[in-house]
Amino acid sequence: MLDALTVLSIPSPSNGVWYLGPVPLRGYALAIILGIVAAIWIGERRWVARGGRSGDIQDLAIWAVPFGLVGGRIYHVLTDSALYFGSGGNAVEALYIWRGGLGVWGAIAFGALGVVIGARRKGIKLLPVLDAMAPGVLVAQAIGRWGNWFNQELFGKPTDLPWGLEIDADHRPLGYSDPDQLFHPTFLYESLWCLLGFVVVVWADRRFRLGHGRVVALYVMVYTVGRAWIEMLRIDSVELDNVLGLRFNVWTSIVLFLAALVWFVVSARRHPGREEQVYVDGRHDDVPSEQTHEQTDQQTDTDQLPG
Repeated sequence: MLDALTVLSIPSPSNGVWYLGPVPLRGYALAIILGIVAAIWIGERRWVARGGRSGDIQDLAIWAVPFGLVGGRIYHVLTDSALYFGSGGNAVEALYIWRGGLGVWGAIAFGALGVVIGARRKGIKLLPVLDAMAPGVLVAQAIGRWGNWFNQELFGKPTDLPWGLEIDADHRPLGYSDPDQLFHPTFLYESLWCLLGFVVVVWADRRFRLGHGRVVALYVMVYTVGRAWIEMLRIDSVELDNVLGLRFNVWTSIVLFLAALVWFVVSARRHPGREEQVYVDGRHDDVPSEQTHEQTDQQTDTDQLPG
């Protein structure tokens, strides 16, 4: 039976780095970059469909992406500081972002801060543009999780399910020495959950014409529900692995879910419907007339997928 499961199992890559001459190409970095490109493409189409100018999301990404990378790394280092500043740690390795270690909540928080700065500079209303961008972030997270597969990290508990993940001995925690042992592929669970969440959020946005930050709130609720149960499957060593009986990231998901739920309900009561204007101080008047036709076409396209 074990041999049959091994045949059906998910193999891990023997190497997550390839070289183009002297230049290393890292699977983790490629997954992050591809996710960012997908998020910008989806966000751009949704923004134009909402009445925004083509190119705005690309401009905001110039702020959001570096802020998000820095924030994600800061969150990881703060919540696992012993890896770098504890006994046997190397503080310089806190800068080695290519080895993995990006905390999603730090990335989202700092990335949103970058959007705030960029939106203020361009005269864009914040909530409409965040609503336009949020579903694409789920796709970015779905793609980015495959970076954990390349690094053989953040996998789950042992399992005898046929889709168990193979992990090399060098990447296993202590106490898991059985070479035939398979593990829950939590990277795959989260990737599929995020893609499902993308479909749900886009459908809800189309069906109910969500506005005033409710797309963002729904994104947070959908993601945190999945992140909570997936986090409880993981066995990677973290510094805050027992905070009142739960891992810190599980508590983070619970708190953020409740906060997003409150925002969704209060926003729906105070501001039903969707914003008609997406720029401040009449900046929407700058949208070229030819783009108005493009928005109509893209609204049809986004009703089919990006929403």
